[in-house]
Amino acid sequence: MPHRTPLVPEVVFEDEFIDGVKKIFEEMIVFNRMLGLKITAITATQVKARIEMRNELVGHYAYNRIHGGVISASLDALGGLAVMVALGARHMDESPQQRLQRFAKLGTIDLRVDYLRPGIGDWFDLRAEVMRLGSRVASTRMEFFGADGKLLSTGSAAYIVS
Repeated sequence: MPHRTPLVPEVVFEDEFIDGVKKIFEEMIVFNRMLGLKITAITATQVKARIEMRNELVGHYAYNRIHGGVISASLDALGGLAVMVALGARHMDESPQQRLQRFAKLGTIDLRVDYLRPGIGDWFDLRAEVMRLGSRVASTRMEFFGADGKLLSTGSAAYIVS
């Protein structure tokens, strides 16, 4: 894969910012809580999360396969998280609380998901990165992996940031 210059320089986030992002993403966005999305890693250029499989997420009863809507919603949520973190990194001159307030206007404009393989497993890992962070729109790329590390789905999305 060709080397890409990061959108923002690598920064070290304050615990207050990381804790605030996790609280917003995992608790305050109730749908994310229902999906069971848990953040596993946050950097200025990439975010990761995990979903534990459970009966409420089954889309095909005969195969215990995760519902495609869960995959789509999870990729969308993680793409939004990547934008939140990139915005936080871009505005390091502001306090953590000011940066957390910037997420209020974030919304999905466009979402594309490609389902490559059936989603069967005990858990699923997700990864997202921001491809472009403009003053009004951000573009992201997302991936959804099985417990065995195989790529199951990919996504791309655009988000309004202002």
